[in-house]
Amino acid sequence: MTRIAIVNKERCSPVKCGWLCFNLCPINRSGKECITKEDKARIDEALCNGCGICQNRCPMEAIKIVNLPEKLAEKPVHRYGENGFCLYDLPTPFFGKVTGIIGKNGIGKSTAVKILANLMKPNLGKKEATKKELLEYFKGTEAQVFFEKLEKNEIIASYKPQNVDDLAVKYKGKIVKELLKKIDEKKILAETAKILEIDNVLDNKIDEVSGGELQRIAIAACIMKKANLYIFDEPTSYLDIKQRLKIAKFIKNIPDDKTAVMVIEHDLIVLDYISDSVYIMYGEEDAYGIVSMVKSTKAGINIFLSGYMKEENIRFRDKAIHFSKQYAKHSEKTEALVSWKNIERKLGKFELKSHEGIIHKREIVGILGENGTGKTTFMKILAKEIKQDKGEIKENISISYKPQYIKYSDEIVKDVLKDAVAKYNTQLIKPLNIKFLLEKKLSELSGGQLQRVAIALCLSKDAGIYLLDEPSAYLDIEQRLVISKIIRDFVSLKEASGVIIEHDLLFLDYLSEKIVVFDGIPSKEGNVHGPFAMEAGMNMFLKKLGITFRRDSESLRPRANKEGSQMDEKQKKEEKYYYV
Repeated sequence: MTRIAIVNKERCSPVKCGWLCFNLCPINRSGKECITKEDKARIDEALCNGCGICQNRCPMEAIKIVNLPEKLAEKPVHRYGENGFCLYDLPTPFFGKVTGIIGKNGIGKSTAVKILANLMKPNLGKKEATKKELLEYFKGTEAQVFFEKLEKNEIIASYKPQNVDDLAVKYKGKIVKELLKKIDEKKILAETAKILEIDNVLDNKIDEVSGGELQRIAIAACIMKKANLYIFDEPTSYLDIKQRLKIAKFIKNIPDDKTAVMVIEHDLIVLDYISDSVYIMYGEEDAYGIVSMVKSTKAGINIFLSGYMKEENIRFRDKAIHFSKQYAKHSEKTEALVSWKNIERKLGKFELKSHEGIIHKREIVGILGENGTGKTTFMKILAKEIKQDKGEIKENISISYKPQYIKYSDEIVKDVLKDAVAKYNTQLIKPLNIKFLLEKKLSELSGGQLQRVAIALCLSKDAGIYLLDEPSAYLDIEQRLVISKIIRDFVSLKEASGVIIEHDLLFLDYLSEKIVVFDGIPSKEGNVHGPFAMEAGMNMFLKKLGITFRRDSESLRPRANKEGSQMDEKQKKEEKYYYV
C-alpha cells in the first residue's frame, strides 16, 4: 500500500505541543526514528506503519497519514518537498475542444495546469526529474505525446492565472493599453477589447480598474498570445452572470483542429456550458490530488455531484448533492419583516429606483442582475449603511449584513468571532473550517478564508434578516454548497430571513425561494423588480439575456441550453426560460 505523510508546516508548532508526536510514536519508542525533530516535525514515510497516533493526537491537527488507493503509482507527478502535497497524474488537453477541470480547492488543479503550461517542472516526487525520466513515467499515455510535443515546441501554451489581483500589484501604475500592446502577438487588441468590453478602460492604470475589468484584461492578454493551448484558471471570478456567459461563448469559440483549451471553473453552469469534456480532480485538501479519467461534461458534473465514480470505484465525498424543482417550493404566508416602496437613491451619475416589495419571515431571497445596476447600493439601504433619497422602508427587526468587499485589518480572528465560537461552534466554526484561522490576523487570510470568517460573523449575530453580498466569492464548488446549506439551516433555525446577492446561478438555485431582479444601464441607472416566485423571476431575468435553462434529468441541476438548439427554440417559443 502506498502511504504518504503530510506535515502542515504552518500549523506544526513544537513549542506549543512539546514534540508530542515524537514522544508518542510507537516506532520512535522502539528505538528507531520515524519522526525526527527538525524546525518542524519530519516523518519518514518508509518507516511509518500508518498507526495514526501522531495524526489523532496532534493538538494542531498538523499531521495527515494517508493510505492512497492501491492503483496509484508509487511516484507522484509532483510533490512539494518532503511531507508535502502530492499530485498524481495529469489531465491532458484535446485539440479542437474545451476541456474542463472540476474539483475543490487544495487538490492541485492550478499545479496541474501550470505543469501543462510549462510554468512548472514536474519532479516525480524528487528534488528534480530529468526529461528522460519524465517521458519514461508517462510512457504509453497521452501525456507522453503531450510532453514530447511540448519539448519540441510543437505545443505553445498561454496561461491566464487564477489570482488576477496580483497583476494589479505587479504592474501598478502601468496603462492597460500599453501592457496589452506588448503582449499582442496576433495584433487583435482592438477587436478583442471590444468583444470583452474593456475598450473603455484601455487608457486607465491597471491598478485602478475593477475586479471584473481586471479579469477580462487577463483573458485578453492570454488570447492575444500566439499559442495552440490556452489555459484559463477560474476565468469568471468577479464577473456577473451576463459577463460570465459572454466569456463562456468567447472561450468556447477559441478551439479548432490546431488549438486546445483547458478551463478550471467553480461555476458549474458556466463549466457545463463551455466544456466538451471534463476531468474530476479529487483527493484530500492540502495532502494529495488525483485526476480521474476524462468524462463527458454532463456525466462528469453529475458524477462530481454524486461523489462517487463508478468506473474507478472511488467515493470521494460521503454525501451526494441533490437539487430540487424550485417551482415545487411554496412559502407559507408569514409576517412581513421588511417592505419598501418607491425607493430612489442617486450616487453621482448613477440613479437607483425601486417599485414596492416585501420580504416575509423564513424566506430566502436571491438578488440577480448585472454589475453596476445598484444591487449593493440597495442592500446597503436595507442594512441602513446608507439612506435613500426618496421612498419608505418599513421594518421591525434587527439586520445583520455581510458586505461585498471585506476590510482587512490586524484584528485576531478569534476576537472578531468571539460570539460565533461561544454559541455556534458546531453550526459555523466546524463546517466553515475556521478553527485553524482563529489565531491569525484578518490581514493574513486569503480571500476564501476571509470570506468564510465574514459569513460566520454575519450569521452569528442575533437578527431577523441576514443580508449577504456575494458570499460565494473566492470559494470552491463544495464550499459554496456547504455555505448555502448553512445559510438555509440558520434562517430556519432562527425563523429569520435571508437576502443573497449572487452571480452563481447554481448557488442561488440551490438556496433561494424567491428572486429580486435588477436591470437598467450599468453605472447609469438601476431598477429593482420583485421579489418574484423563483420561476417568474428567473424567466424575467433570462429572457433579457436571451438564454434558456433546463433541468438535468438525472441531478435536476439547472443547465444552459445551447443557443439555437431545438430545446432552446422550443422554450423561447413557450416563454419558458427556466424550470422545464
